[in-house]
Amino acid sequence: MHRKLSGRPRRAGGIGVLAAIALLATWAMPATGALAATGGAPTPGGSPPPPGSTSGAPSAEPSAGALTIVAAETTPRKSFYFGYRYPRLSFTLGSSQPQNDIRVDVVNRAGEVVKTFYREDVAPDVPGKIRWDGTTNEGKPARNGRYSFQIAPQTPAAPAARRSTSSTALSLSFTFFGYAFPILGAHEYGMSAGRFGAARSGHTHQGQDVMAACGIPLVAARGGKVQYSTWDDAAGNYIVIDGKGTPYDFMYAHLAEPSPLKVGETVRTGQPIGIVGDTGDARGCHLHFEMWAPPGWYEGGSPFDPLPYLEKWDAYS
Repeated sequence: MHRKLSGRPRRAGGIGVLAAIALLATWAMPATGALAATGGAPTPGGSPPPPGSTSGAPSAEPSAGALTIVAAETTPRKSFYFGYRYPRLSFTLGSSQPQNDIRVDVVNRAGEVVKTFYREDVAPDVPGKIRWDGTTNEGKPARNGRYSFQIAPQTPAAPAARRSTSSTALSLSFTFFGYAFPILGAHEYGMSAGRFGAARSGHTHQGQDVMAACGIPLVAARGGKVQYSTWDDAAGNYIVIDGKGTPYDFMYAHLAEPSPLKVGETVRTGQPIGIVGDTGDARGCHLHFEMWAPPGWYEGGSPFDPLPYLEKWDAYS
């Protein structure tokens, strides 16, 4: 984007239902190739995901037999905070007794427990599921990194459950990230004039330009609430999202078409929000991306250089 927004941002909705459906179809078609190029954030459109599992509470008088893991699978192997696909453990246990009080811990790479789920009277050979929403026992978003599920009896000092046989295949680990890279396709970072702080007539560039072909899908780097979704002569079609669990606002400009998302709607991390374009005063197809400190975008906050964040997200998305 090459000049400052004209006046206070205007609130607006989106486009018609038929146009929104057409846009979603457009995003879905190239997604496979784009994901292969960038890792992406494979999140389908449609209804929000099921909520995370309840934590439960420890049993007052825990009891459990010698536990073994008959089967365990974690999907997906990569997840994003406030995304569409929470890490989910599907498991079946074996035990020397018919009812078992267990705990399922989410453990980080250092072996520290970040989240615990308590379950009572779990029977052997009955499938169970745990879905983690990415929050810690303290209710905060978990840090980026590799995690694994660990199953153990609630009884004090009891060993964790082990695989039932040496040939039992277990899938307990996964990676978890707070943000997704917003472009699902090949891209290059703008240099000099496309960088944050570059000189403009009467002001400085307030974001980072990322060059990509028109029509490539854009996704929310962080889920949250849509604050603005409208048009500006400089920004073209743009959308601003108040990031869930962060103090930041995220702004995406020069979208080829108006985003179908409406002001006030909830957006998930990795959810499609539009496609790369060259609307407004853009010179060539690209995403103009801004991050703003509190209290927010054109609400008393201030922009800061988003490039270090984009490069970090790009490395793992």
